[in-house]
Formats: sequence, structure tokens, C-alpha cells
Amino acid sequence: MNYSDLVKPATVANDPYFQELTAYLRANDPVALVQSETHKDFYVVTKHADIIEIERQNEKFLNTQASVLQSKAVEAAFEERGQGPALRTLINMDNPDHKKFRDLTKDWFMPQNLKRVEERVRDIAKTSIDQMLELGEEIDLVNDVVVWYPLRVIMMILGVPEEDEPKMLKLTQELFGADDPDMKRKTETDEERMQTIMEFFEYFTKLTAARRASPGDDVASVIANAKIDGETIGDLEAMSYYIIVATAGHDTTSSSTAGGILALMENPDEFKKVRDNPAIIPQTIDEAIRWVSPVKHFMRYGVEDYVLRGVEIKAGDPLMMLYPSGNRDEEVFEDAHVFKADRRPNRHLAFGHGAHHCLGNILAKMEMRYLYEELFNRVASIELNGEPKLIHSTFVSGLKTLPVRVKAK
Repeated sequence: MNYSDLVKPATVANDPYFQELTAYLRANDPVALVQSETHKDFYVVTKHADIIEIERQNEKFLNTQASVLQSKAVEAAFEERGQGPALRTLINMDNPDHKKFRDLTKDWFMPQNLKRVEERVRDIAKTSIDQMLELGEEIDLVNDVVVWYPLRVIMMILGVPEEDEPKMLKLTQELFGADDPDMKRKTETDEERMQTIMEFFEYFTKLTAARRASPGDDVASVIANAKIDGETIGDLEAMSYYIIVATAGHDTTSSSTAGGILALMENPDEFKKVRDNPAIIPQTIDEAIRWVSPVKHFMRYGVEDYVLRGVEIKAGDPLMMLYPSGNRDEEVFEDAHVFKADRRPNRHLAFGHGAHHCLGNILAKMEMRYLYEELFNRVASIELNGEPKLIHSTFVSGLKTLPVRVKAK
């Protein structure tokens, strides 16, 4: 097995090989040293229990340095400019800043508050299926439906007008799909990649000014008028906050939604279970999220020497927590490589664990539930109509195309 394949975006897009490689690591080298020509050496953590062990100890394992795997070339470019990462989001922070910034919007994403937008989310789900059925029987479920639905939800919550949704989708896909041949900008220079972030900044700078002048009942107003330790939130942090909500708030949800539908189509008996008993849809959603694990990894760096599963890790050594591997751990999940629509228990790690557990997890599940209920209730059949393809990315990945044939009831 070639461990260095883990740094290649094409590996994640080749799911059978990716699953074979990670299964081998779990069984034979669960805390493996990965060496490649393009990236600095790092350890990859592939077992469920080990990922939890690291995430639980967020004071011992920090993520400030570089929370996502970066090539030597990208690191060198930042060093040459004398600057750190272009964004400073929750995933780039450790305590005490992490808790302070997380607390700014935490209440917004709690169940009691989300009840206020529940009916609007239901309406967006219904409208999405209305529009899908108007397109005819042969569609691309990802590009025609699934990327737009969670985007509309998160833009509604943020307070972004409907006419700006296509711009937000394009920028998000360029940000997360920067290594994908179909989704990146036409050129691959650092300047072009930075351009995506600059366009986000430009957009949200205007939104901030508008919300400071006239606050509303949306997340943008919370961010624009936020204070940390009595001081107004900095421009970099405000822009980064918008971007993490706008991107993580829909890209990961659309990946899980589409991946779950594909898994059901590939497992007709499981699909029948859901159709016959819609009460299990919440379990099906958790299984879809486990199955897809849209966030593939985060990096952590120990503040002191540490022994993990017998491997001596020096302070500062990079550790990659590989979530799709932890979510197929045979010691935790019975028939881990089988999609079970009613799986229970399902202690998946797709939302992370501990202090960095995903802020929007309840919203994501709500969105998926309403779309699945609407889809399964109104469609007589849905079947594959071509080859599904995955995004080439080592960070966030899911389906980029899902051609299907749909027949309404």
C-alpha cells in the first residue's frame, strides 16, 4: 500500500481504493507515518478510538498551525509573503479564542432557536422538489437539486438575498473544489486561488456595513455586530466567520444528502425499509452522514511528546484525523462497509468530537430530514441513469454529479 496516496485528491475520488487503503491502515498501521515528495511528513490516525482520544484533549492537540493538510509549495508561498492562512475561522482557532468566537452564534444553532425557521426550511424543501419534478424525469440530482437546497437554507439564515445564491455557490465550489479539474478556476496559480477568498471578502464587507447600519434577525447581523472582550470583532475574523457559515453550512450537507440517496439506490432493500417506515428517516440520515463523511480530515499538533497506540509522536508533529476511516472502523460499527438505513447505535465522527463538534449539526439533520421526507413521499421511483462522480479533494468531498431517472407519484 502506498501511504503517500493519501495526499492526492484523486485518491478520495476513487472510493473503492480509498476504502481499501484506509481499511489496510486500520488493520496494520493505525497511526502511520505518511511521507511524500509534495508534503511534509505527518501521521495519519485511522481508528475511531484514537480520533476521539485526540479530539477530547483539545488543550494538548492544537489546530492553529494549519488545520487542513497543505503542500510544501503552499506553505512556502505563505512563508514567502510573511503571512499565515488567508482565513481565521473556528477551525483555525484554539481556546480561549475558539470558545469566545463559537459562543457568538452558538445559540442561533440550538434546537429552540431553529424551531423559528423550521417551517421556512420545510417550504424550501417542498419548493426544491417542486422544481425538480418540473425538470422532467432525467436530471442530475446534485447539480439540479441537492447543491441548491441547503444553500438556500443557509443563505436564508445568514440573510443573503436570493439573487446572490448563484455567486455563493460558485465561490464555495471553487474554495472546496480547488483541486478538482471540473470545479477549479481556469488557472491554478496561488493568485487565482486567493481571488476566490477576496471575492468572498468583498461581498461580506458590504453585508457587514449593511447589518451594522440596520441589524436584522439573521446570523449576519449577529456576526457584524459581535464583540469579543468588549471590542468589535476584527474584519478578518468577521469575514472568516461568514465564509465558514456560508460554505460549511451547505457544502457538507449537500454531500451527505446526495451520498445517502446514492447509497439507498444501490441498496434497494434498505430503500424499501425507509419507504415502508418513514419513522426511521433520522437513522437513515445519520447513516448517510457516516457513509459519506464529507469532511475527510482535520490536522492537529501536539504541544508535548505523546504516545498514541504505541507510536511515539514528538511535540509539533502533524496528525491527520481521517474521519471516513474512523467511520468505517470494524471495531465500532457492525458490518461497517454495509449501508444500513436503520443503523443503531451510530456513533459516527462526521461532525467531529469534543470542543470542535460541528456547530450546525442539528440544522444539517433538519434539512436532510425535510428533503428526504418530501422526496420519498412524492417520488414513485428514483434510479441511477449514468455514472456518479466524486469531487477531487482531500478536505471536503462528496458527489459532484449524480445522474438519475425520477418518476413522480
